[in-house]
Amino acid sequence: MSAQEHHGHHIASVKMLWSVGIGLTILTVLTVVVSSLGLPSPLDILSALAIALAKAFLVATFFMALKWEHRFNAVLLIGAVVFFLLMVGVTLLDTMYRIEVVPSF
Repeated sequence: MSAQEHHGHHIASVKMLWSVGIGLTILTVLTVVVSSLGLPSPLDILSALAIALAKAFLVATFFMALKWEHRFNAVLLIGAVVFFLLMVGVTLLDTMYRIEVVPSF
């Protein structure tokens, strides 16, 4: 598709929007359930991040219309997510090897 060609706007159906909304609601309930389980320290953060990434994927794909946009926009989003995961991973590696905090603080 050349730069001069116009593509029409995609109009999402009500059924699709309700499906995504219900999916986001289920993932939100799952977040609350997982947080109340009392998982050990690394697993609670990783499970919360995994659920948050699933919700972000739904929002970006359907509500931000990346499913119907040019693939370049999706590549930019994927690059941003990979960069975010890299930064979180480096931060978690740093926190795992710190010395214990002085209890008086």
